[in-house]
Amino acid sequence: MENKENILEVENLQVSFHTYAGEVKAVRGVSFSLSRGETLAFVGESGCGKSVTAKSIMRLLKPPVAEIKPESKIICDEKDVMKMSGKEIYALRGDEISMIFQDPMTSLNPTMKVGKQIMESLMLHRNMKKAEARKEAIRMLKMVNIPSAEKRVDNYPHEMSGGMRQRVMIAMALACNPKILIADEPTTALDVTIQAQILERGTAKEIFYESKHPYTWALLSSVPKKGDASKEELYALKGTPPDLILPLNECPFASRCEYCMEICKEQNPMETSLSDTHKVSCWLMYPKAPKVKSFYDREER
Repeated sequence: MENKENILEVENLQVSFHTYAGEVKAVRGVSFSLSRGETLAFVGESGCGKSVTAKSIMRLLKPPVAEIKPESKIICDEKDVMKMSGKEIYALRGDEISMIFQDPMTSLNPTMKVGKQIMESLMLHRNMKKAEARKEAIRMLKMVNIPSAEKRVDNYPHEMSGGMRQRVMIAMALACNPKILIADEPTTALDVTIQAQILERGTAKEIFYESKHPYTWALLSSVPKKGDASKEELYALKGTPPDLILPLNECPFASRCEYCMEICKEQNPMETSLSDTHKVSCWLMYPKAPKVKSFYDREER
């Protein structure tokens, strides 16, 4: 049953890509919800399905190569996105949901000035006249700290740095005041710095300070410590995610987990509820599982 306080509900999202090698099941049964005013973050290594999930919500994946399975459910502001017509989906993008893409060079039109690309969205979704849209485009560029915005508004993407192009993408996404803003690694171009399975979910406090899954511990271990001047090599998660063409009849993290047990290789763990907001899919949560030293125990040594 839909919760009217949720502006977005995704239930049993399943996405496949049909390739010459076979069907790649990129996302398998992902469910989550987003309340108004809430920030929801997906954390995982490259190739774990974050971008595919984001693009699925906006129906940006192109069939027949990409397929969102019919059992998938995407509800945005009480409207069924999976049943929308092409015209309705077009209106959804910008009015309801906007997205900041990971790679601005492939997302921006290289043949159009950046200002015109922002103006098009304003004229379409906010019914602005050309002069008004240009003025608003300049204001948005200033808001994302583009220097000399009055001149940069007439630049083509190739005339701007990677960081500036990313800021243009952010300005475009914010221009129409969307109800939902999806950010796909929005700082990638600004800094130098379990395949399709949700193994760990909870509040920020629960994930950072009370996490229970070895995959989350591995991700936390890879974060450099603030003020640490040592030259000690950063932790890196060994191995690679599983082959998505093959069926996942085991924990998707089993082959790379230092706590892996025989049952982990034989059966996917069910989700365990630690609280109303904290859920974990790991065999270590079961009563008969051995007690292990967690990430936090090792950090205290």
